[in-house]
Amino acid sequence: MSCGKHHDSGNCVCDILKEIVAAQNDVLSDCNTSCEQSIGDLLGDTGGSGHDTVPVLLYCKGTCKPFKGYGARRDSIEHIKSSFYFRVKDVDKDCCATLELLRDPDDKDCNPDSPVDQETGHLRATGICITVDLFCFCHITCLPAITALS
Repeated sequence: MSCGKHHDSGNCVCDILKEIVAAQNDVLSDCNTSCEQSIGDLLGDTGGSGHDTVPVLLYCKGTCKPFKGYGARRDSIEHIKSSFYFRVKDVDKDCCATLELLRDPDDKDCNPDSPVDQETGHLRATGICITVDLFCFCHITCLPAITALS
């Protein structure tokens, strides 16, 4: 399998995220790449684990640095949070994606400097969503499937 078996937008990152959305939606209502393995785990291809999310990291074109998103909860705008880890919520036909920030509730650093500085032991959905243009990214890292919704 190449870069997203069910989509062919011409953008590899977009195609993978569309595939993750489709897999996550299936959970909620022969290659072994990390993204394919995570999608398989999510769908139960390897025994079913009850997970609902494939956490992803995205890397910006040009700099190849990990992308960090920022946002705040509606009721707490003075407490801006950031994250390098996302749950893809939707990808439209133009490859604009809605991403939800994932954070470990025990992580007290609201603005980590790199993905390795951020606590990831119990990544959870935050309800903080951002919209991104997937043509701005050149690389995606998929982490093992987790249960992020609680």
